[in-house]
Amino acid sequence: MPIRARRARLLWRTLLTAALAALLATLMSPGAAQGAGQAPRSPRESTPVYSYDDAIRESVWVDTRLDGDADGRTDRVAVDIVRPRELDRTGRRIPVIMDASPYYSCCGRGNESQKKTYDADGNPVRFPLYYDNYFVPRGYGYVAVDLAGTNRSDGCVDVGGRSDVRSAEAVVDWLNGRGRGYTSRTGTQRATATWTNGATGMIGKSYDGTVANGVAATGVKGLKTIVPIGAISSWYDYYFAQGAPLFGSGPDGLADAVQSPEARARCGAVHQRLVDGAPRSGDWTRLWSERDHVPDAGKVRASVFAVHGMQDLNVRTKHFGQWWDALAEHGVARKLWLSQAGHVDPFDLRRTDWVRTLHRWFDHELLGYDNGIDREPMADIERAPDRWTTDRVWPPRGTGTVRLRPAKGTAPGVGVLGPRRGKGTETFTDDRRLSETDWAAQVDTSTPGKAGFSTAPLTRDLRLSGSSTVTVTATPTTRTAHLSAVLVDLGPDTIRDYAAAGEGITTLPERTCWGASTTGDSSCFKETRARTAAVEYTVFSRGWADLGTWADPGHGRPLTPGKAHTITLRLAASDHVVPKGHRLALIIAGTDRNLIEPPADTPTLALDLARTSAKLPLVGGADAFTTGPSVTPRPSRLDGVAPPRPLNPVPGGSTS
Repeated sequence: MPIRARRARLLWRTLLTAALAALLATLMSPGAAQGAGQAPRSPRESTPVYSYDDAIRESVWVDTRLDGDADGRTDRVAVDIVRPRELDRTGRRIPVIMDASPYYSCCGRGNESQKKTYDADGNPVRFPLYYDNYFVPRGYGYVAVDLAGTNRSDGCVDVGGRSDVRSAEAVVDWLNGRGRGYTSRTGTQRATATWTNGATGMIGKSYDGTVANGVAATGVKGLKTIVPIGAISSWYDYYFAQGAPLFGSGPDGLADAVQSPEARARCGAVHQRLVDGAPRSGDWTRLWSERDHVPDAGKVRASVFAVHGMQDLNVRTKHFGQWWDALAEHGVARKLWLSQAGHVDPFDLRRTDWVRTLHRWFDHELLGYDNGIDREPMADIERAPDRWTTDRVWPPRGTGTVRLRPAKGTAPGVGVLGPRRGKGTETFTDDRRLSETDWAAQVDTSTPGKAGFSTAPLTRDLRLSGSSTVTVTATPTTRTAHLSAVLVDLGPDTIRDYAAAGEGITTLPERTCWGASTTGDSSCFKETRARTAAVEYTVFSRGWADLGTWADPGHGRPLTPGKAHTITLRLAASDHVVPKGHRLALIIAGTDRNLIEPPADTPTLALDLARTSAKLPLVGGADAFTTGPSVTPRPSRLDGVAPPRPLNPVPGGSTS
């Protein structure tokens, strides 16, 4: 053989050997490819080394062990899976990212309302959103679950109830070798998940994130982390605010929107239970107890990366606030992003940083990589459009509850807010034509529809971080009455225009790509930019109640005209800085036309100022309101999240 040919062949063998060694190092467990005597190096980031185009795409139907549609057989939910084909040949088992949703066929997911698609044989082709495109090449499996009663699943939609939660919990069990899966909807051929180590992370926005909260609250083994985005923590608080109805229909209306045509035909009894169990009176029932995840926060084993828009008027931040506080009480590892937007996914707010952060989070929580994300600040807060700050813990250390009180001013209904107890009364009449923006725009004007109270211009920035309450003592003229309480930053600013279409974003025609693509599943999505508005005031926290629940939060009753009633309104969680020179205002009024159905009567209410007050979470505590000192949070046990946890697979694909 000529020398040149021998050299070329030797070079080819050398390159092939190096390539195989690199591939083996990738496929083997961390540190296995290190030389003898060398300390294994822990990987810090998963990389896209697997083919997305050649990935395995399959469907499995998992038995929920429930018979929601009462047809005599247990319901199976459809589970569409995409995972790296290469790993089937190595025996390496991988973690799973899951999005369980009712929206895959009715409404779509994401800013572009993507739906699942299938080929002529029923095999999955398109998985909505970018999770599959981005994470499958990095060694994850991706699972998209149709909740019971939706798309290709059996059963009935029960809007947050046992069937919804069990739809996803059963899949976690199956991934961990504890459940039954089948290769078809009605057949008997079993399907097993021998390709996964069972470590599962759930993610989803809105309804999907709510299901993640519910599954985490069961304490199911194998669920390592959840990423709820704009998610509900208690379904009662989605439809009602302390007895006051927030929407024109109950959970039966949502079930109608998301259920499959087949489910609509067979699920009349379940639908009627939703109607009967959620009376428009706003009374608490057993249906709501089943759909309240907050009391079960102590069962949560998974870490929680919560994301919410502080101006979300669909899933209001009360959901995030009460869930966060309950998780903190039980020592659950947590991370947080709060934006200035409404009901918007962070992928459409802060795309590059979001994908990078989510990647590192899943690498840490599901692969056990020590990438340092647990030692970074717990919270990212958007202070102005596209301007973010961080906190080592949230709420920051040094935050204390401070009581501020309304008092009379120089004109009727235009009062002052401060630490001193007020005297006398202020009166307003419910005007169902008005909303929080109308009240805030006229806070310094005597109008019959509200009572407003504001501080003097602040001498220093004032930061509120957490959940507020407002206790109101009011005497109505009628047997029914609603109350609204809002906190307002009075002063000019530029904010995300959360009240406009897009809720703070504008969608652009340009696309960016996040992961690999196939002909039927593109990783490229339209870009967005912040949609802003110049304002003279910003409503940043609000709460509502039916005054008839003053004695019993779970049951309303007729009021006694002419008698004083005291009630505490729980306001939505927020993190807002009222800048130096601005004023902080508290407005108390009746029905907000945008959110609350009006009461049967049109009451006039007299506020007893001596028995009305607000408790606000101020960073710096009481001193913050009087002198406004800067408070530097100190490290604590809540600083960051938990250290990386080792993943120890056991037979059957489950993890400890």
